[in-house]
Amino acid sequence: MNSTNSAPEPVPPTSQPPLGLGVDIGGSGVKGAIVNLDAGTLHTERIRIDTPKPATPAAVAGTVAEIVTQFSWDGPVGITVPAVVKAGVTYSAANIDPSWIGTNAEALFASYLGDRRVTVLNDADAAGIAELQFGAGRGEKGLVILLTFGTGIGSAILYDGVLVPNSELGHLEVNGKEAEHRAAASVRERKKLSWTDWAAEVSTVLNTYQALFSPDLFIVGGGVSRKSEKWLPLLSVNTRIVPAQLRNTAGIVGGALAARSL
Repeated sequence: MNSTNSAPEPVPPTSQPPLGLGVDIGGSGVKGAIVNLDAGTLHTERIRIDTPKPATPAAVAGTVAEIVTQFSWDGPVGITVPAVVKAGVTYSAANIDPSWIGTNAEALFASYLGDRRVTVLNDADAAGIAELQFGAGRGEKGLVILLTFGTGIGSAILYDGVLVPNSELGHLEVNGKEAEHRAAASVRERKKLSWTDWAAEVSTVLNTYQALFSPDLFIVGGGVSRKSEKWLPLLSVNTRIVPAQLRNTAGIVGGALAARSL
């Protein structure tokens, strides 16, 4: 009896999601990961290296290059910095060395990263982009303001998905005091404020932003967003408020999204 062995069906190649590399520079740590750009999740484990002291441009660029090298990544890189960024140049410096002011950060990072294309943006702006696409702002229209409560108050303003960069609302004066000196998470810790007392300060700040911008949604992030159930219900603001979802990955994801355009 003759038997015929048919050739096995070819196995289709496993599809790879589009990937990007984001690096988030903070005052205490420089963090990076390869990101799944379809899902807004980390495709690899995050690498974290302590921010150099002093956090000069050259020292930080060397740290970024070390992270990129560890991933053996040769594509575009999106890098977030705690500074106002215009056309790749940093015009402020929060929790990094003052020598960043006036530095062409994009050219600096490119010189340390060889042939890789680089884009640089404000860290809160990156978080806002990520939250709007994959987090608490997904599907939201109109004016969305993301605020990160930490050492200071970072901000990102987005209208119908379009970023208005470098808003720096934490430095806006509210009743004679900078907003972040009134309501940053660090203020609550330093003054040992109760959640009720701190929420009253946050409400004062948010009502000022509400009066100026009439947003459709506030997204509140930063480490304190993990305890949102303790203070969000205490806020007295007419605008809808939701906690951020991506938390400490938002900057990395936003950086990778920005690099995608390259």
